[in-house]
Amino acid sequence: MTDKGRHKGKRKWANKPAINIFLLCCAALAVFLSVWGPEAFTDYNDKNVLNNIKFAQEDSEDAGYRYSLSSNEKLFILSECLNSQNIPESEMNALTRVSDGAAEYSDLMGTYAFVLNHKGPTGEEITNSEIYDTCNQGINMLKELGILPNEIMDVSAATHEATLYSAIDVPEPRNNVAVWKLSLANDRQNANKENRLIDAYIDADDGRIYEFYARTNLAWEDIDADELVSGWSGYMGLGAPQEYETDNPLLETTPYYKKYVFEGMGDERTIVTVGFYDGINELFLKISK
Repeated sequence: MTDKGRHKGKRKWANKPAINIFLLCCAALAVFLSVWGPEAFTDYNDKNVLNNIKFAQEDSEDAGYRYSLSSNEKLFILSECLNSQNIPESEMNALTRVSDGAAEYSDLMGTYAFVLNHKGPTGEEITNSEIYDTCNQGINMLKELGILPNEIMDVSAATHEATLYSAIDVPEPRNNVAVWKLSLANDRQNANKENRLIDAYIDADDGRIYEFYARTNLAWEDIDADELVSGWSGYMGLGAPQEYETDNPLLETTPYYKKYVFEGMGDERTIVTVGFYDGINELFLKISK
Protein backbone atom coordinates (compact mmCIF):
# COMPACT_ATOMS: atom_id res chain seq x y z
CA MET A 1 0.00 0.00 0.00
CA THR A 2 1.36 3.42 -0.89
CA ASP A 3 1.87 6.19 1.64
CA LYS A 4 -1.06 8.09 0.12
CA GLY A 5 -3.46 5.16 0.66
CA ARG A 6 -2.27 4.65 4.25
CA HIS A 7 -2.89 8.35 5.08
CA LYS A 8 -6.36 8.25 3.54
CA GLY A 9 -7.34 5.19 5.62
CA LYS A 10 -6.12 6.83 8.81
CA ARG A 11 -8.24 9.96 8.13
CA LYS A 12 -11.33 7.77 7.51
CA TRP A 13 -10.95 5.90 10.82
CA ALA A 14 -10.08 9.09 12.64
CA ASN A 15 -13.44 10.71 11.52
CA LYS A 16 -15.61 7.82 12.77
CA PRO A 17 -15.42 8.67 16.52
CA ALA A 18 -16.43 12.28 15.75
CA ILE A 19 -19.42 11.15 13.68
CA ASN A 20 -20.52 8.75 16.39
CA ILE A 21 -20.30 11.47 19.02
CA PHE A 22 -22.31 13.82 16.81
CA LEU A 23 -25.04 11.19 16.28
CA LEU A 24 -25.18 10.46 20.00
CA CYS A 25 -25.57 14.16 20.74
CA CYS A 26 -28.41 14.45 18.21
CA ALA A 27 -30.17 11.45 19.71
CA ALA A 28 -29.79 12.83 23.23
CA LEU A 29 -31.09 16.22 22.11
CA ALA A 30 -34.13 14.58 20.46
CA VAL A 31 -34.92 12.62 23.64
CA PHE A 32 -34.52 15.76 25.75
CA LEU A 33 -36.81 17.81 23.51
CA SER A 34 -39.46 15.07 23.40
CA VAL A 35 -39.56 15.00 27.21
CA TRP A 36 -39.04 18.64 28.11
CA GLY A 37 -40.39 20.38 24.98
CA PRO A 38 -44.19 19.90 25.37
CA GLU A 39 -44.13 20.95 29.03
CA ALA A 40 -42.07 24.04 28.27
CA PHE A 41 -44.37 25.00 25.38
CA THR A 42 -47.44 24.58 27.59
CA ASP A 43 -45.94 26.75 30.33
CA TYR A 44 -45.07 29.43 27.77
CA ASN A 45 -48.58 29.37 26.29
CA ASP A 46 -50.19 29.53 29.76
CA LYS A 47 -48.20 32.64 30.61
CA ASN A 48 -49.64 34.36 27.51
CA VAL A 49 -53.22 33.29 28.25
CA LEU A 50 -53.68 33.13 32.01
CA ASN A 51 -54.32 36.41 33.84
CA ASN A 52 -54.40 38.18 30.49
CA ILE A 53 -57.82 39.69 29.73
CA LYS A 54 -58.77 39.91 26.06
CA PHE A 55 -61.80 41.67 24.60
CA ALA A 56 -63.80 40.37 21.65
CA GLN A 57 -66.96 41.70 20.03
CA GLU A 58 -69.90 39.33 20.47
CA ASP A 59 -73.29 39.34 18.79
CA SER A 60 -76.32 40.04 20.91
CA GLU A 61 -78.60 37.25 22.10
CA ASP A 62 -81.24 38.10 19.52
CA ALA A 63 -78.74 38.20 16.68
CA GLY A 64 -77.90 34.58 17.36
CA TYR A 65 -81.20 33.60 15.78
CA ARG A 66 -80.47 35.46 12.56
CA TYR A 67 -78.30 34.52 9.66
CA SER A 68 -77.99 35.55 6.07
CA LEU A 69 -81.09 34.94 3.95
CA SER A 70 -81.40 35.58 0.23
CA SER A 71 -83.81 38.23 -1.03
CA ASN A 72 -86.19 35.53 -2.28
CA GLU A 73 -86.12 33.74 1.08
CA LYS A 74 -86.80 36.93 3.03
CA LEU A 75 -89.64 37.83 0.70
CA PHE A 76 -91.17 34.37 1.10
CA ILE A 77 -90.95 34.37 4.91
CA LEU A 78 -92.50 37.83 5.18
CA SER A 79 -95.25 36.87 2.74
CA GLU A 80 -96.11 33.72 4.69
CA CYS A 81 -96.12 35.61 7.98
CA LEU A 82 -98.37 38.36 6.63
CA ASN A 83 -100.71 35.77 5.16
CA SER A 84 -100.97 34.03 8.53
CA GLN A 85 -102.40 37.19 10.09
CA ASN A 86 -105.54 39.24 9.51
CA ILE A 87 -103.81 42.52 8.92
CA PRO A 88 -105.68 45.32 7.12
CA GLU A 89 -102.98 46.48 4.72
CA SER A 90 -104.97 49.48 3.55
CA GLU A 91 -108.24 51.27 4.17
CA MET A 92 -109.98 49.57 1.27
CA ASN A 93 -108.91 46.13 2.47
CA ALA A 94 -109.95 46.97 6.01
CA LEU A 95 -113.49 47.70 4.85
CA THR A 96 -113.82 44.11 3.65
CA ARG A 97 -112.89 42.63 7.03
CA VAL A 98 -115.57 41.33 9.37
CA SER A 99 -113.58 42.12 12.50
CA ASP A 100 -110.67 44.34 13.31
CA GLY A 101 -108.48 42.27 15.58
CA ALA A 102 -105.27 43.12 13.79
CA ALA A 103 -104.28 45.80 16.27
CA GLU A 104 -103.21 43.18 18.80
CA TYR A 105 -99.96 41.36 18.11
CA SER A 106 -98.40 38.87 20.47
CA ASP A 107 -96.29 35.75 20.29
CA LEU A 108 -98.25 33.28 18.20
CA MET A 109 -98.00 29.55 17.65
CA GLY A 110 -98.05 28.05 14.19
CA THR A 111 -95.80 27.70 11.20
CA TYR A 112 -95.28 31.44 10.65
CA ALA A 113 -95.79 34.36 13.02
CA PHE A 114 -95.80 38.12 12.49
CA VAL A 115 -95.24 39.72 15.89
CA LEU A 116 -94.39 43.03 17.45
CA ASN A 117 -90.69 43.42 18.15
CA HIS A 118 -90.85 44.66 21.74
CA LYS A 119 -87.08 44.78 22.17
CA GLY A 120 -86.53 47.26 19.36
CA PRO A 121 -83.55 47.42 16.98
CA THR A 122 -80.56 45.30 18.00
CA GLY A 123 -77.95 47.87 16.97
CA GLU A 124 -77.44 46.56 13.45
CA GLU A 125 -80.93 47.48 12.26
CA ILE A 126 -82.47 50.77 11.20
CA THR A 127 -83.53 52.73 14.28
CA ASN A 128 -86.72 54.63 15.09
CA SER A 129 -85.05 57.92 14.26
CA GLU A 130 -83.56 56.64 10.98
CA ILE A 131 -86.57 54.88 9.49
CA TYR A 132 -88.23 58.00 8.04
CA ASP A 133 -85.14 59.13 6.13
CA THR A 134 -84.58 55.52 5.05
CA CYS A 135 -88.14 55.28 3.76
CA ASN A 136 -87.77 58.56 1.85
CA GLN A 137 -84.61 57.24 0.21
CA GLY A 138 -86.54 54.16 -0.82
CA ILE A 139 -89.43 56.26 -2.16
CA ASN A 140 -87.02 58.36 -4.23
CA MET A 141 -85.39 55.23 -5.62
CA LEU A 142 -88.78 53.80 -6.58
CA LYS A 143 -89.59 57.10 -8.30
CA GLU A 144 -86.36 56.92 -10.30
CA LEU A 145 -87.26 53.39 -11.37
CA GLY A 146 -90.74 54.49 -12.46
CA ILE A 147 -92.42 52.36 -9.81
CA LEU A 148 -93.93 55.26 -7.86
CA PRO A 149 -95.16 58.55 -9.36
CA ASN A 150 -92.95 61.57 -8.76
CA GLU A 151 -95.81 63.30 -6.94
CA ILE A 152 -95.65 60.96 -3.94
CA MET A 153 -94.65 63.04 -0.91
CA ASP A 154 -92.00 62.25 1.67
CA VAL A 155 -92.89 60.74 5.02
CA SER A 156 -92.00 62.07 8.46
CA ALA A 157 -92.65 61.38 12.12
CA ALA A 158 -95.35 64.05 11.99
CA THR A 159 -97.31 62.29 9.22
CA HIS A 160 -96.60 58.60 9.69
CA GLU A 161 -96.29 56.05 12.46
CA ALA A 162 -93.51 53.43 12.43
CA THR A 163 -93.70 50.04 14.15
CA LEU A 164 -91.03 47.34 14.18
CA TYR A 165 -92.14 43.74 13.59
CA SER A 166 -90.49 40.36 13.31
CA ALA A 167 -91.59 37.84 10.69
CA ILE A 168 -90.59 34.44 12.05
CA ASP A 169 -90.49 30.91 10.68
CA VAL A 170 -91.61 29.30 13.95
CA PRO A 171 -90.11 25.79 13.43
CA GLU A 172 -86.83 27.45 12.36
CA PRO A 173 -86.69 30.74 14.35
CA ARG A 174 -83.30 31.64 12.91
CA ASN A 175 -85.23 32.22 9.67
CA ASN A 176 -86.65 35.63 10.54
CA VAL A 177 -86.99 39.03 8.95
CA ALA A 178 -87.19 42.31 10.83
CA VAL A 179 -89.41 44.88 9.10
CA TRP A 180 -90.69 48.34 9.82
CA LYS A 181 -94.32 49.06 9.02
CA LEU A 182 -94.99 52.70 8.16
CA SER A 183 -98.63 53.81 8.18
CA LEU A 184 -100.30 57.16 7.76
CA ALA A 185 -100.84 58.48 11.28
CA ASN A 186 -104.30 58.08 12.77
CA ASP A 187 -104.75 61.82 13.15
CA ARG A 188 -104.15 62.12 9.40
CA GLN A 189 -106.72 59.53 8.35
CA ASN A 190 -109.35 62.18 7.64
CA ALA A 191 -106.88 64.56 6.05
CA ASN A 192 -106.14 64.84 2.34
CA LYS A 193 -104.34 61.62 1.35
CA GLU A 194 -103.63 62.57 -2.24
CA ASN A 195 -100.08 61.63 -3.25
CA ARG A 196 -99.45 60.13 0.17
CA LEU A 197 -97.86 56.83 1.10
CA ILE A 198 -100.58 55.00 3.05
CA ASP A 199 -98.76 51.84 4.16
CA ALA A 200 -95.38 50.25 3.53
CA TYR A 201 -93.29 47.36 4.82
CA ILE A 202 -89.58 48.17 4.90
CA ASP A 203 -86.64 45.84 5.54
CA ALA A 204 -85.09 46.83 8.87
CA ASP A 205 -81.62 45.82 7.67
CA ASP A 206 -81.21 47.36 4.23
CA GLY A 207 -84.24 49.67 3.92
CA ARG A 208 -85.76 48.10 0.80
CA ILE A 209 -89.51 48.48 0.43
CA TYR A 210 -91.27 45.13 0.22
CA GLU A 211 -94.84 46.33 -0.07
CA PHE A 212 -96.58 49.68 -0.46
CA TYR A 213 -99.95 51.39 -0.87
CA ALA A 214 -99.95 54.94 -2.23
CA ARG A 215 -102.59 57.44 -3.35
CA THR A 216 -101.85 58.85 -6.80
CA ASN A 217 -103.31 60.93 -9.61
CA LEU A 218 -102.99 57.97 -11.96
CA ALA A 219 -105.63 55.66 -13.39
CA TRP A 220 -105.17 51.91 -13.90
CA GLU A 221 -104.81 52.54 -17.64
CA ASP A 222 -101.72 54.65 -16.89
CA ILE A 223 -99.95 51.82 -15.08
CA ASP A 224 -97.81 49.22 -16.85
CA ALA A 225 -97.90 46.42 -14.28
CA ASP A 226 -95.31 44.28 -16.10
CA GLU A 227 -92.81 47.12 -16.21
CA LEU A 228 -93.55 48.09 -12.62
CA VAL A 229 -92.98 44.62 -11.17
CA SER A 230 -89.90 44.09 -13.33
CA GLY A 231 -88.33 47.28 -11.96
CA TRP A 232 -89.29 46.33 -8.41
CA SER A 233 -87.83 42.81 -8.72
CA GLY A 234 -84.52 44.30 -9.85
CA TYR A 235 -84.61 46.79 -6.97
CA MET A 236 -85.27 43.96 -4.52
CA GLY A 237 -82.59 41.69 -6.00
CA LEU A 238 -85.04 38.98 -7.02
CA GLY A 239 -85.11 36.82 -10.12
CA ALA A 240 -87.31 37.53 -13.10
CA PRO A 241 -91.06 37.34 -12.31
CA GLN A 242 -93.49 35.00 -14.03
CA GLU A 243 -97.13 35.85 -14.61
CA TYR A 244 -99.51 34.07 -12.26
CA GLU A 245 -102.85 33.17 -13.79
CA THR A 246 -105.84 32.43 -11.59
CA ASP A 247 -109.53 31.94 -12.23
CA ASN A 248 -110.56 32.86 -8.67
CA PRO A 249 -112.47 36.17 -8.85
CA LEU A 250 -112.50 36.51 -5.04
CA LEU A 251 -108.75 36.92 -4.65
CA GLU A 252 -109.01 40.72 -4.72
CA THR A 253 -111.57 43.37 -3.86
CA THR A 254 -110.74 45.22 -7.05
CA PRO A 255 -110.91 44.11 -10.70
CA TYR A 256 -107.72 46.05 -11.46
CA TYR A 257 -104.78 43.82 -10.60
CA LYS A 258 -102.15 41.51 -12.01
CA LYS A 259 -100.32 38.75 -10.17
CA TYR A 260 -96.79 37.42 -10.50
CA VAL A 261 -94.85 34.55 -9.00
CA PHE A 262 -91.27 34.51 -7.69
CA GLU A 263 -89.08 31.73 -6.39
CA GLY A 264 -89.47 31.40 -2.63
CA MET A 265 -87.71 29.11 -0.17
CA GLY A 266 -86.91 25.58 -1.28
CA ASP A 267 -89.65 24.48 -3.67
CA GLU A 268 -92.06 27.16 -2.43
CA ARG A 269 -92.99 30.36 -4.26
CA THR A 270 -94.17 33.87 -3.46
CA ILE A 271 -97.11 35.63 -5.13
CA VAL A 272 -96.77 39.37 -5.73
CA THR A 273 -99.72 41.51 -6.78
CA VAL A 274 -99.74 44.87 -8.52
CA GLY A 275 -103.16 46.47 -8.30
CA PHE A 276 -105.25 49.60 -8.15
CA TYR A 277 -108.30 50.70 -6.14
CA ASP A 278 -110.43 52.84 -8.41
CA GLY A 279 -112.32 55.71 -6.80
CA ILE A 280 -109.63 56.43 -4.23
CA ASN A 281 -106.81 56.10 -6.79
CA GLU A 282 -104.67 53.84 -4.62
CA LEU A 283 -101.82 52.00 -6.30
CA PHE A 284 -100.43 49.00 -4.47
CA LEU A 285 -97.77 46.35 -4.72
CA LYS A 286 -98.22 43.65 -2.12
CA ILE A 287 -96.75 40.29 -1.19
CA SER A 288 -99.63 39.31 1.08
CA LYS A 289 -103.14 38.12 0.24
